[in-house]
Amino acid sequence: MAVTTAYLPDPRGKNMLKLDIAHKDFVRYLKDSGKSSSTVIAYSKDIEQLTEHLFKQGINSVQEIKTEHLAFFMNKLTKENFTPKSVSRKTNSTKTFFRFLKMQNHITDNAADGLKHPKVEIKAPRILSRLEYGALRDAAKDDSRTFAIIEVLLQTGVTISELAQIKILDIEFNEPTSLTVPKINTRLGRPIPLNKAAIAAIKSYQKDRPDMKTDFLFITKTGKPLLIRNIRATIDRYFKAAGIIKAKVNDLRHTFVAHHLSQGANLLTVSKIAGHKRLSTTERYLEYIERSSEEKTELGIL
Repeated sequence: MAVTTAYLPDPRGKNMLKLDIAHKDFVRYLKDSGKSSSTVIAYSKDIEQLTEHLFKQGINSVQEIKTEHLAFFMNKLTKENFTPKSVSRKTNSTKTFFRFLKMQNHITDNAADGLKHPKVEIKAPRILSRLEYGALRDAAKDDSRTFAIIEVLLQTGVTISELAQIKILDIEFNEPTSLTVPKINTRLGRPIPLNKAAIAAIKSYQKDRPDMKTDFLFITKTGKPLLIRNIRATIDRYFKAAGIIKAKVNDLRHTFVAHHLSQGANLLTVSKIAGHKRLSTTERYLEYIERSSEEKTELGIL
């Protein structure tokens, strides 16, 4: 019986790691590093596409790959009408893959070091007006669960994945009220102040919430945690009902950051509450708002 090996024979006496084995090892490394499932899937698909292309070009091992091979692949994607943003993401995946190969001593020279990102136009964040998020609230007022979801997103700036993971024990209902956002993969956990609007919406939802033995705050009628895709679909439906166009769930997070900065909230405070890894991410919003000259120490209510 034939035995499958991870290495190809090489006349120079070196171990030549097969592309498909390197791909599998990379995916395993990402999982072991605590990357989110969506990140693992995205990186895996990008590297699978790259390795399939290289194999068709007659390249079978990672040691054979040169910078010009990678650049040719990225140019090919551009010619196939992939957007600059998609090509940039695949470039980033490739660079991460080669850093892994170098770290594991599978290669001596990093061919991806010479790979350049395409120029990507950074779009302005979609910031909802007071009239828009007021209309969204009105559209969901008879649905206590969705109303509470909207209120938590607006008043805390959490991501949709963070919201889906909130447990009842993460909420401090006594003064000073707060939400402890759990650590998710590489994103650090953090405490967030909960204002009266958010607390009121959560308490109202709890009266209608199914009496199930589960720790999660937002659940289905059968007691299962709400999935991210279900939360997104629900909010999209209420955006449509409220007549709000070209808006997504993450725009509630954009609105949270932009609103508080415009009201004079401390830049570092907003950055920490939003969970931004870099202050520059928060600073970018200043381009799209008129900031109050009076700095505030506490966050208001949207």
